[in-house]
Amino acid sequence: MNELSAIERAAIERAQAAPMLARTEAWAAINSGTRNLAGLQRMAEALAEAFSALPGALALVPPEPVETVTPDGGVQPLAHGEHLHLVVRPEAPIQMLFTGHMDTVFGADHVFQHGQWRTDGTLNAPGAADMKGGLALLLAALEAVEQSPLAARFGYVVLINSDEETGSLSSRRLIAEAARGKMAALTYEPALPDGTLAGARGGTGNFSLVVCGRSAHAGRNPEDGRNALVAAAALAVRLADARAPGLSVNPARIDGGGPNNVVPDLAVLRVNFRPSDAAAIARAQAAIEAAITDISSRYEVRITLHGSFNRPPKPIDAGADRLFGLVRQAGADLGIPIAWKATGGVCDGNNIAACGVPVVDTMGVRGGAIHSADEFLIPESLPERAALSALTILRLIQRGHP
Repeated sequence: MNELSAIERAAIERAQAAPMLARTEAWAAINSGTRNLAGLQRMAEALAEAFSALPGALALVPPEPVETVTPDGGVQPLAHGEHLHLVVRPEAPIQMLFTGHMDTVFGADHVFQHGQWRTDGTLNAPGAADMKGGLALLLAALEAVEQSPLAARFGYVVLINSDEETGSLSSRRLIAEAARGKMAALTYEPALPDGTLAGARGGTGNFSLVVCGRSAHAGRNPEDGRNALVAAAALAVRLADARAPGLSVNPARIDGGGPNNVVPDLAVLRVNFRPSDAAAIARAQAAIEAAITDISSRYEVRITLHGSFNRPPKPIDAGADRLFGLVRQAGADLGIPIAWKATGGVCDGNNIAACGVPVVDTMGVRGGAIHSADEFLIPESLPERAALSALTILRLIQRGHP
């Protein structure tokens, strides 16, 4: 280690001594798939117990109402779990935001339920990298900083939501409120196995287009029908043709249809857009409007649009560049090389950056194969990354800016 003060060394040692691996294994044993409300409640309670070691006001906050489009074209409420929200010293001069998520992509009926140690020394467990290991090292870093003489100058919000894996639809207002007035933010998505961080990110938008036609007998009077399935397919092709540099379009699913002898009168098309910047969002919105107008007229159907661009693109602006630089220097002083690269993935860092707050959103463990049964955590990255977080936080407190 180089260029570390006595205060920094003490905090790093405390962070690295925390029981991060034991916490990660215990939390990974709790199935907390986004739709497993009972599992999410267990996870929220376990996290609340652990994070209550920090000072401040901790609460489990009810989710905002969210609606979903069903395969039959209806709209109904979609239940979510509670979100953990901790506020510490809101009157302090230095204010930061720390975010993570308790949910995983592995539902209660998924085959991937239990952890195992692999011969290469990695931990293969559901959510170990994404991001229960990240939550464990976040807690370790904050506990260590709390024992520092600099803690009194430092206030923060910890927000751990229950719906990040499905777009943070029930928590995005909470994220925006938590980001308000913060000097900087750190989010605990996993880094790549070699430690590379995510830099600029594209945005995302998810849409459901309900196509209503008219049924008829497929043999006797098909001309009287208006085939919603055919119109939805044409709509999918039309939207796919909108892809261009800086904008990817993925028509992902069509629900609808029925017996072979009936002209289908209903179909639901699901589409994902990935814009690289605000201009790409504008192009996508124009493409959606034009496609709806054209297909509605050509096939004589009615099309209703649901959805939004729920995560805006996250460029690396001047503030984010300075924050990345601070993290890189902290890494260098710990003997940890830090690099970052742009990615097409999205996370809550997108939403935080949209609030004008500099954010580094891959401060979690090193790991890989996330969102699959091969997900793995590199265990030595727990103390490594806890030290990186503790040092980054202390230097932000001392500098007073990114």
